[in-house]
Parts: sequence; C-alpha cells; structure tokens
Amino acid sequence: MTSPVPILKNPPPAAWRWAVLIAISVAMFGNYYTYDSIAPVADLLQRQLGFSDTQIGLLNTFYSVMPILVVLIGGIIIDRFGTKLSTLVFSVICLVGAVLTAATPYFPVLAIGRLIFGGGAEMMIVAITVAIGQWFVGRQLGFAFGVNLSIARAGSYLADKSTGWFKPLYDAGWQPPLWLSVGFSVLAVVACLVYYVLEGRASRQFDLVQPAPPDRFVWSDVFQFDRSYWYNVGLCVTFYSVIFPFRSTFAIKYFQHAHHLSLEDAGTLNSYVFAAAIVFTPLFGLMVDKLGHRAAFMALGTLLLAAVFPILIYTSLDLWVSTVFLGIAFCLVPAVIWPAVPYLVEPHRLGTAYGLMTMVQNVGLALFNFLAGALNDANSAGPSNPSGYTPMLWMFFLLSLFGFLFAAALRVREKGAHGHGLETIRAGAAG
Repeated sequence: MTSPVPILKNPPPAAWRWAVLIAISVAMFGNYYTYDSIAPVADLLQRQLGFSDTQIGLLNTFYSVMPILVVLIGGIIIDRFGTKLSTLVFSVICLVGAVLTAATPYFPVLAIGRLIFGGGAEMMIVAITVAIGQWFVGRQLGFAFGVNLSIARAGSYLADKSTGWFKPLYDAGWQPPLWLSVGFSVLAVVACLVYYVLEGRASRQFDLVQPAPPDRFVWSDVFQFDRSYWYNVGLCVTFYSVIFPFRSTFAIKYFQHAHHLSLEDAGTLNSYVFAAAIVFTPLFGLMVDKLGHRAAFMALGTLLLAAVFPILIYTSLDLWVSTVFLGIAFCLVPAVIWPAVPYLVEPHRLGTAYGLMTMVQNVGLALFNFLAGALNDANSAGPSNPSGYTPMLWMFFLLSLFGFLFAAALRVREKGAHGHGLETIRAGAAG
C-alpha cells in the first residue's frame, strides 16, 4: 500500500504542516461549539417553547439525517476535488444551517437548520480528517489527530461553560445562545479560508501533488473494505451513539433533574469531559504511536464507558467518578479509532472510507438521539420523576458493551495473520 502523503519535490518546513493542522483544527473548534449548543439550551427550549424531550432529541437526530444521505458522496467528492476546496464549501453550508437554527422559535425551522448544519459539518469533518491523513501519515499521525481533537473538543468545552461565561445570554432566553453559536460557525469559515490559502501556496511553492484519485467509483467497492475496517466502523457507531446522545443532548438536563444541579453547575460538570479531552487526547494519540496495541486501548475505553451507566443508576458515588470514567473513554477511543483508518484502507479511497464511516456513525446518532428522547417521554422523565431516565441509561450501557465486542474482535483479527499493524509499533507512525 502506498502512502497518501502529498508528494513534495521540495518539502515545506515542519512548521507549515503544523500551521495547516492549527487552521483546520480551529475550523473544527467552531464546528463543535455549534453542534454542542443544543444541550445547554435544552431546558430553555422545553420551558419557553414547550418542546418535548423527543423534539429536543430530534434536533440532533436531524443533524445526523443529512450526513446519512450525503456524507459518503461527500467523501467521494473529497477524493476527486481535494480537501482545501471541500472544507471551505462545507463550512459555508454549516453557517447557513446555524443561522436557520437560531432564526425562529418554530420547531420545523430549527430542525431544517440542524439538518443543513449536519450535512455541512460532517462532510467538513471528513475533509479535515482526510487532510490530516494526507499531511501527517508517517509523521506522528496519532499525535496530529489528537491535537486536532483537542482543539475541537475545546469548542464543546466552551459550549458547556457558556452557561456560566455567557450567563446574560441564557438569562435572556433560548435564542441569544444560539446566535452566539452562529458566530463560531463564522470562525470556522474563516479558518477554512486560511487552510485554503496555506495549501494553495504549498502547491505552488513546494510542488505538492495530491494522491491520484480513482478513475471511477463503483458502489460495490464500499463492501470490499477489509473486515478490520468494518469492526472499526462498528466500534465507531456504538461508541458515538452513546457519547453524543448522552453527553451532547441530554446530560445537562439529566444532571439538572436527577441530581438537582443548577444549569450552570450541570454545564460545568458536563464540560469536564471535554476539558479532559483537550489535554489528554493528543497525549493518548502519542502514546499509541509509541506503544501500538491500538485495538486493546479501544477495548479498555469502551469498558470504562460501559461502567459509567451502572454507576449513575445504582450507586450514590459522587458524580466525579462517572465523569472521570467518561472523560478517559472520550480521550482514549477517539485518539485511536480515527487514525486507525489509514492503516486499513487504500490511500486513494481514504475519503470514501472516512465518508462511509461517518455516514454509518450518523445512522446511529440519528436513531439513538431519537430513542433516548422517546424513552424519556415514555417514562415521564423529569424533575418530579428522575427514575424515568433509567431506561435511557440502560440503553447506553448495552450499546457500550456492543462497542467492547467490536473492539475485542478487532484485536483478535489484528493479532492474527490478516492484521494491518494496528497492534504493532510502526516506525512511520511513531514519527
């Protein structure tokens, strides 16, 4: 398998690569803030606009519906037309969706806004992920992915902390915090424009040549990826179907109702998960670059994730315990799962592989955001009935166990004759 690294007759200095990484990571920062802007206003949407938990869940379900329809095509487009143009176009689509979400109090318009934002955001993430794979494979790939996620998670951390840092906006109602998220979508567009300029100049000054795209795309090709790739996809779907519906949709509301925290305190507690990710995701990425055993670390992360929900349901342990477990899992698994893909697929199919993985991931997000809200409504979950949240927590526990099974299957295969080196140390990966 040849490398997807751009071919450089006159390689740019390392600082150029890191400038590219910072630019696209800042774009992710803005993207993640806007995605996570729903959880802090969930209670306000319910009290001020009369939205049900099902409707609140549907806002993030709609976010995931559009990627299901278009993100694989987006991956093919990225393979064809490159990452610099793709990221810029997709970031503008995100901005349009964010504006619609903040513009009116009508649920259908909010839902359409999240639908448009989701399509642009997930395709932008795929393009950025491919760009990292092209610029850093063989050059501390795991660490580069970790840095990217660290900066991106800072956007989610800021969204949670916004309940305190921008408290006057929340005191004014549900709409001003969503207009603030529009500002972060503008930041993402600016960052993508910077990346467009950086890569364009690299192409001219350093004779950068992107990997040749495939001559044509055949839909049956997506079923010819190796079994290890599909195990990785299965883990991705189950892991994120727990993390985001819980942490990014219902966790703040759950902490308010079941543990009697204020909105500010609930947002702060939820923010610690991403605060940990900011610090430790790149460190975990560097660790797996040096140690290998990637599937084993994935399995460990999913076990810690599974432990969160019995702790919340059946114990009176301090909320710090479950928060620490969730934080470690959220640092560890993403630091491994995304950098694994360039090991498992051909370089000219990298955009398609990431697009397919993101598409299937969003099927899970759409389904389980909806199911979580529907379970809460069916069981009358709320401040007067906190036990009504228990079925939702059980669903997340079972999903976490399925994630562990995928990680275990990936480890068995990668230790065998058909492995791709995920369990070993590669000189290039260690960089």
